[in-house]
Amino acid sequence: MSEDNHGIGPTSRYSPLRYPGGKGKLSKFVAAIVRANGLSDGTYIEPYAGGAGIACELLITEVVRRVLINDISPHVFAFWTSVLTDTDELCRRIRDVPLSVEEWDRQKEIFRRPKHVSTIELGVSCFYLNRTNQSGILNGGLIGGRNQEGKWRMDARFNRENLIRRITKIADCAGRIEVTCTDAVEFLREKSYDFGEKDLIYVDPPYFEKGRMLYYDAYGPDDHAAVAKLLAELEGPKWVVSYDDVDAIRNLYAFAPQRQYTIGYSARNHIWGREVMFFSKGMAVPELMPPLLEASGTAVSTRVAAA
Repeated sequence: MSEDNHGIGPTSRYSPLRYPGGKGKLSKFVAAIVRANGLSDGTYIEPYAGGAGIACELLITEVVRRVLINDISPHVFAFWTSVLTDTDELCRRIRDVPLSVEEWDRQKEIFRRPKHVSTIELGVSCFYLNRTNQSGILNGGLIGGRNQEGKWRMDARFNRENLIRRITKIADCAGRIEVTCTDAVEFLREKSYDFGEKDLIYVDPPYFEKGRMLYYDAYGPDDHAAVAKLLAELEGPKWVVSYDDVDAIRNLYAFAPQRQYTIGYSARNHIWGREVMFFSKGMAVPELMPPLLEASGTAVSTRVAAA
């Protein structure tokens, strides 16, 4: 079922942004965590929001009442701010913007100059590149290349009316959404005093092994270690962390209960990826459910399927 040829519904994604890893596929499992731990009345928090696929779904389906989404990228922050505070203008621009290589070049130039453009301009640029670049990677190449040749071209993921419906659906919930723009570790360190026992933090840092290929704001080993150290010391709110399943990450989170699983995601190719999830102590962890499949052992494996 195509993400762009159908309206919002049980099998569709709720976020208008595409992100490597397809974390929206974790939504049902995270919803089960919320219910199993009695967290529906609290706030769902994403320090690495990106496309905020889980946050959007949990909010719109009323699994949670409030969400707090944070992202260090000024581009992503500008997009989500535009969704909430300048909805009509954002939708108008999405409806009218040309889909051409020349426009892609113009939007990329705006993207490169975040301090010199308005919030709405930067938000549109983020959205435009996200929907026209390969796998939604902001620093990636144009779908179909500059010659617009091959099976897929730059309009393949730019169904205007469907995306506008998603944006307006999220904007309808604006009073229950808070958006911030800061480093995730600083965000958690400063905000943790405001979080309580009814809140759930979902931490989804850049992948450890391929982060620099996939994310505009990548991490090094020290950054990953800082996140683990902070969560090990965090008291009060419950938290979940997801990562690519590698020895270095399992060692950092040896203090926490874990669950290994496989999940389908798209990042230049359609891949079944091996991942691992860690949980704060004392959390009730439900059984995995499709599309998450239980994994065992320590070997990391992927399977490339047809595009």
